[in-house]
Amino acid sequence: MVLVEDGRITDIDFTGALPPEGVTLTDLGDATLMPGLVDAHTHLVFDPNGNTEYQMCHDDDATVMTRMREHAAQALRVGITTLRDLGDRGYLSLRLRDEYAAGGLGPQIVASGPPITSSRGHCWYLGGAADGEDEVVAAVTSRAGRGADLIKIMATGGMSTTGSNPGGSQYGLAELKAVTRTAHRLGLPVTAHAHAASGIADAVAAGVDGIEHSTFMTPSGVRLDPRTVDAMVAAGVFVGCTVVKPREGMPPEVLETIEPYWKNHAYMQRHGVRIVCCTDAGINPHKPHDVLPSDLVYFAEQVATNVEALASVTSVAADSCGLGDHKGRIAPGYDADLLAVDGNPVHHIDAVRRVRAVYREGRLMVRDSETSGSDRR
Repeated sequence: MVLVEDGRITDIDFTGALPPEGVTLTDLGDATLMPGLVDAHTHLVFDPNGNTEYQMCHDDDATVMTRMREHAAQALRVGITTLRDLGDRGYLSLRLRDEYAAGGLGPQIVASGPPITSSRGHCWYLGGAADGEDEVVAAVTSRAGRGADLIKIMATGGMSTTGSNPGGSQYGLAELKAVTRTAHRLGLPVTAHAHAASGIADAVAAGVDGIEHSTFMTPSGVRLDPRTVDAMVAAGVFVGCTVVKPREGMPPEVLETIEPYWKNHAYMQRHGVRIVCCTDAGINPHKPHDVLPSDLVYFAEQVATNVEALASVTSVAADSCGLGDHKGRIAPGYDADLLAVDGNPVHHIDAVRRVRAVYREGRLMVRDSETSGSDRR
């Protein structure tokens, strides 16, 4: 029994005792109760079925905001109660964050605003271009002034921007150090998009708090660098494992990265890197905004035990978002963000896909009409 008051968990009882006098009891029947899921890498502005570059250059803010609300609601329905948005246009994710914080019915949002990127670099169409140390420092300061929760920088190129080279760096060590130094002085963490091994090493050396993707691309293929992994462990860097599954029709150069990608993440997990299973939701039709439970099942098959996988989308993910003191656990003092599922995901991880109920700060957001439980006093 989990007791909730004003959106927070106040107590937990394992004895089977009756609830306090006058407290409403919701009986969810034969279900497993777990913390709400945290997707630590998503893009609410991206329509997975649309042309991202065209939409970001042509759709007005009202259209994009409507789409973002739909995407957030889609995520909430499968138990994602917290989202970290790592790249928007025009700080729209901050607007939606504040809308939900003021009482709107949606997940909690942690938002970076537009990612910092080089001119015509990866995701240039989001409007975050900055070149050289002075410009990247100004970009960090601007985001802090707008109320961003963290800084996202594109340390290397990416796979979803026309003409971008994921195996090449977009910033040197001096620029990355300028970003982390400025952000940390302003109280903001930094996470770096990085596919290239050189870019990953530079970002870790510069003192980033997180690496997104961490593919370890080199001119001779995907090659993990154990020294960089050791540095990640020593510094406590989080790695966002944006789940990618092989599928028919993938470009050969992408398919060639997938098998070593998973081997490298399993190696990092075994050696103590704090791996977070996340989605990069919105980037293509295979990444709808409710894909995290499905991605988690695949992640558990490739990288971690079921328990480690569940932690990677709850407690560890919450820590990576700077919310670990009140998110990601069922414990007194924590937010009552709860997910009830049919079955035990510790034994069968795919139980996370069978949602019985979702609570956000103690408010019922989703209830399976076939749930056998009942409400009573």
